[in-house]
Amino acid sequence: MSWMALRKLKIILEMIKFEHSLFALPFAFMGAVLGSIVVEKAWPTWMEIFWVTVAMVGARSAAMSLNRLIDRFIDAKNPRTATRAIPAGLISVMEVVLFIIASFVLLFIAAYQLNELAVKLLPLAVFVLVLYSYTKRFTWLCHFVLGVAIGFGPLGGWVATTGQVDAIGLLLFASVLFWTAGFDIIYACQDAEFDRKEGLFSLPSRFGIAGALLVARGCHVLTFIGLMSLYVVADLSIWFLIGVLISGAILIYEHTLVKPTDLSKVDVAFFNMNGILSVVMFVFTMIDLVIA
Repeated sequence: MSWMALRKLKIILEMIKFEHSLFALPFAFMGAVLGSIVVEKAWPTWMEIFWVTVAMVGARSAAMSLNRLIDRFIDAKNPRTATRAIPAGLISVMEVVLFIIASFVLLFIAAYQLNELAVKLLPLAVFVLVLYSYTKRFTWLCHFVLGVAIGFGPLGGWVATTGQVDAIGLLLFASVLFWTAGFDIIYACQDAEFDRKEGLFSLPSRFGIAGALLVARGCHVLTFIGLMSLYVVADLSIWFLIGVLISGAILIYEHTLVKPTDLSKVDVAFFNMNGILSVVMFVFTMIDLVIA
């Protein structure tokens, strides 16, 4: 690969915040390991974990690149996003399209290496990934569509090692859905005024920042309830419960960082707290399963 190609790849990876795969990967691994132990009564193979990782990297890279591509004209108007790679002219539309194609190819290859159900669910996953980037043009429920897209991560991990969708897998999916919707609502508060002026849809632009933060709190209450329910129905041990309680404390702290009159700590609440939460849940799930 030439120096120029590497430079372009670096720009794209920075554009899609590749390092923030940390948000989704631990929950995908959690779904894969938990599903394998609960359903199959055995640990997943290393090849299954490898292909789950490839699928997640491909799916997230495609989704984020699509979002930046589809929103490029909106991003150019918004002072907060005008310096992103596409509106700033650092990368061409065609180069991003090629990266999206390559990312989807990775996702398809990974699904075909896993099982038949993973392949059958591919069209639904791709549909939601593409749909999300358009939703803020017509509905303030866009945050929940993103939640569905991210929730497919742990559900995909579950399907990868079990070859089935069941109540426990769906409970994990719902917990991640509401967790994602909650933190996305918080993040969207930064653009409430811009979205309102541009006729874009989001909870902050529709109900105001105070109302949106209230909905975000409700989403995270549902996340906590979902994780507690998972502890009960999957018959997990005290270690998983400790992870859930720590995650609950993280969510409470996250909401103390953001106020209707002070959004200066949105990045800390969005990036740091949620990255820590996903790792905490995965680590305590692993401790639970290893010890139990």
